[in-house]
Amino acid sequence: MTQARYFALIPAAGVGARLGADIPKQYLPLAGKPMLRHTVEAFAACDKITHTFVVVSAQDEWVDSVLPEDLPNVTVLRCGGAMRRDSVLNGLEAIKEQLTSDDWVLVHDAARPGLTPSLIEKLIMEIGDDAVGGILALPVADTIKRVVAGAVETVSRDGMWLAQTPQMFRYAQLKQALQANEDVTDEAGAIEALGLTPRLVHGHVCNSKVTLPADMALVSLYLAAKEN
Repeated sequence: MTQARYFALIPAAGVGARLGADIPKQYLPLAGKPMLRHTVEAFAACDKITHTFVVVSAQDEWVDSVLPEDLPNVTVLRCGGAMRRDSVLNGLEAIKEQLTSDDWVLVHDAARPGLTPSLIEKLIMEIGDDAVGGILALPVADTIKRVVAGAVETVSRDGMWLAQTPQMFRYAQLKQALQANEDVTDEAGAIEALGLTPRLVHGHVCNSKVTLPADMALVSLYLAAKEN
């Protein structure tokens, strides 16, 4: 049996408009480094990751200073699309000669810089040889409210999880799922649309996504603690 290989794919072509910064949020400094650098270094520090690919837009003017060409086992792909799904699919197409159909691809948000090598390894180990794959996620702890036409109702949190990344699936199956589904917000959603069920692996709040200014302070605390 061929030894499984694991590749990281980081879509980083977005602009992070909701953060209101002058540059794309993945290049904002957190705990002394650009957000994207923290993210890439987490994969670089995990022995199980064969290579990391970062997908940016063709017009990106910041990535070369953040991820220089001599950074080992990291390749920048300038084929980012308008949406996350487009960037991931373009990235998968760009690396098709380097991967086999059964190689695992771990897609991770550039704006989750609190990811740790131990979380990556946990995901890989718990997914194992699963026929589908899976994602890091957190069970919902707070009460959920839904507003419909001005009316507020409480939604049961039983069985509710917050999806995180990495989201880990076989190369060929992930590419097929994304090609078949344009209206998805993450890779797991595309896999689910094929009638398959990804596994949920318990993640950690340190792996929170930076979307709004308040998120910067929270994630900075985890990054500072990791460095000390």
